[in-house]
Amino acid sequence: QVQLVESGGGLVQAGGSLRLSCAASGRILSSIAMGWFRQAPGTERDIVAAISWSGGTTYYADSVKGRFTISRDKAKNTVYLQMNSVKPEDTAVYYCAANRRSQVVVVSAAEYDYWGQGTQVTVSS
Repeated sequence: QVQLVESGGGLVQAGGSLRLSCAASGRILSSIAMGWFRQAPGTERDIVAAISWSGGTTYYADSVKGRFTISRDKAKNTVYLQMNSVKPEDTAVYYCAANRRSQVVVVSAAEYDYWGQGTQVTVSS
């Protein structure tokens, strides 16, 4: 089992920045792809960004390209989502996810095996 714990959410003004962290613990396998998803009320859970195990490959949703950056610290088993120039439409619960079967980027929520509990991000206008 892998446990994921997100932190760093909160209230931020439009144009501001926020950094989310996702700490993984438990049975950490040698290859594990990670991703960040978000879900606003009444909507589906959508991919925000994803990163390969090596960190060499990343994926971003069009809506966050140029504003958000995903990174990982393998020594700390932690993945980060740096959110800059945030907008009110970024308001959502953000979830961290892990895929234990893939070393490459995974963008489909259905392919992730483990999920964190979520952290609320609210952007005020």
